[in-house]
Amino acid sequence: MARQLRFTGTDSKVDGCPALHTDADSGEIVVQGTPVTDPADLAQLKHFGPDEAAVVVPRELLVNWGPKEMERVPELVDRDTFRRLFETFEHTAWRLETRRGYASDRQDPDFQMFLSTGTTVMDPGEPWFTNIRRQTEAGKRVGRVRVADSPPTTEQLFLLDYARHNVSVGEDIRYLWREDADRLALPAEDFWLFDSRLVALLHFDDADNLLNIELITEPAEVVRCSIVRDAAMHRAVPRDQFAEQVAQTD
Repeated sequence: MARQLRFTGTDSKVDGCPALHTDADSGEIVVQGTPVTDPADLAQLKHFGPDEAAVVVPRELLVNWGPKEMERVPELVDRDTFRRLFETFEHTAWRLETRRGYASDRQDPDFQMFLSTGTTVMDPGEPWFTNIRRQTEAGKRVGRVRVADSPPTTEQLFLLDYARHNVSVGEDIRYLWREDADRLALPAEDFWLFDSRLVALLHFDDADNLLNIELITEPAEVVRCSIVRDAAMHRAVPRDQFAEQVAQTD
């Protein structure tokens, strides 16, 4: 079975090599670099087996992108602490959404309305809308990119309709087809990125229930998520444009 490798980072300014990747299952680090092939160099390596390969990488690659701890201890926060991040961020809050559905949406009365009528109605007094309107009117930016299947799931169609209300209070909601997200090698993760310095990684179970929220400030992880954001935003299209694409495929 092929490894599930996640790009960690590179110090290269040109071609992306050398670089580090992380095995998502085992946590092992895969180092990409220039192979050592000179027999005189190989002869100097100790404990070097016949089936092993040596590569040359700059020291700064390991310093900047290598894991800082043998085993990362997650910093988990409660829902109230998570909610306060949307009130205290200074400049930007951005989310990547990659799941095919969320249990919390299926439990929402608005979802039942959508199943019955095909549309949703906005409650302008909802706390989320009130806060996001306040933040965006203060000049802050709130956005997200959602990855959608072709055809979209019922839950994705619900969120696509409901996104009209989010956009009306200042959110920049964009969409990517999953095949495009796969070509970009976007991770199958859900996270919020605050001020390009703090990541709130959302962990779900197989039934789409939110299990916990992990805060990450490790620079390499924050930069990785920032790279994901830039790639996703470059290819994603605004909500209304995507809704037109979906309508044309019906």
